[in-house]
Amino acid sequence: MDHYKELEAFIESHREEMLSMWADFVNTPSQARDRAAAWNMGDKLVAVFKDMGMEVTEYDAGPINSRTIEAIWNKDLPGAPILFSGHYDTVNSSPVKGAKPGDPDEFDGTPHFRVDAEGKAYGLGALDMKGGIVIAIWVTKALQSIGWNGRPIKFLWAGDEDKGHEGGNTPELLMEHAKGALCCFNMETGRVNNDLCIGRKGGGQGDLEIKGVGAHAGNDFLSGRNAVLEMCYKAIELSKLTNVELGTTVSPNVIAGGSVPNGIPENCHLQVDVRYTNLEERDRIGKAMAEICAKPVIEGTSCEFTYKEFMAPFATTPEGLRLADFVAGISEEYELGKMGQIFLGGGSDASYITIAGVPTVCSTGVRGQFNHTSKEYAEVESLYNRAKLFCAVVLNIEKFAAGN
Repeated sequence: MDHYKELEAFIESHREEMLSMWADFVNTPSQARDRAAAWNMGDKLVAVFKDMGMEVTEYDAGPINSRTIEAIWNKDLPGAPILFSGHYDTVNSSPVKGAKPGDPDEFDGTPHFRVDAEGKAYGLGALDMKGGIVIAIWVTKALQSIGWNGRPIKFLWAGDEDKGHEGGNTPELLMEHAKGALCCFNMETGRVNNDLCIGRKGGGQGDLEIKGVGAHAGNDFLSGRNAVLEMCYKAIELSKLTNVELGTTVSPNVIAGGSVPNGIPENCHLQVDVRYTNLEERDRIGKAMAEICAKPVIEGTSCEFTYKEFMAPFATTPEGLRLADFVAGISEEYELGKMGQIFLGGGSDASYITIAGVPTVCSTGVRGQFNHTSKEYAEVESLYNRAKLFCAVVLNIEKFAAGN
């Protein structure tokens, strides 16, 4: 028996409660670089999950990051679990120009959830991605209301995604605890045009520090070793690593060196943005960057090089594509809209869950745009539409499991 009508009615009858939960979550500050704030949001989620009868486990993600939260319903049922994932932290609002992480006035502490006359919800994290968490919660509540007992349902929420997990071990936690899931829906920002994300670039930042020899440019030119010139050579070589056809870009973007025009500079610093679509390209770029930095063009200069990956690539896989096709088919079958597919440049934790071997689709949360800005908004109606969609997806999940 198809219980979809019952689940649809459940969602419709709880619209006000869903909206109220969304507002409460958004109005709870949880900026990624404020561990106490993100931790407080995590406490709120743990309380909700326990009230739903879910078994909750919290994993330490490091001394400066909030924890990763796992919650499971129907744990003892046979079969691999259906996984809903994402993050409960938000970006840091910067009300003052040039604010840096940790500044006392970096975040004003008042996200202010509101809905306008056009049905758009605003507030820090409304779109990215507290609306997606609300969807997963109410899909599970709807399934509980009919006593659904098909498979375990698992949640996996990170508390430090919007800082790239810097200073924590969250990627390892996600890969470890996602393993063995049947499939994953990463409840990140939904696209306005209803596309599902089937892949994302990964990337990070390279930092180069050149040491040269300072000297007077007129009186002592030959004694100098120009750090800025050496950095220019390296920037050109680094940019040559770009392969647009493969989706790989290496972009030297910020350079600082020298102090006066008549002095040969002793120091120069360069920041390089790196993006790639797969782990092979990541490894190629990393090796080549290290080789370029280790070999001076100007004798007497040296280079210190570090690279920090902010997010691994979310690889497009055959099973991930099959899952996206399955979700899109369910959406059309239940008259919830056509869904396309898109590959995005920004990263998400769908990457690590895919690395763990779990078929994953991303951008399954509330639809909207302008992430990480004061214009960020989400379409309120998509909260209910997506909840109905994933109720239908779960009801039909055995078709995906069977390879249909």
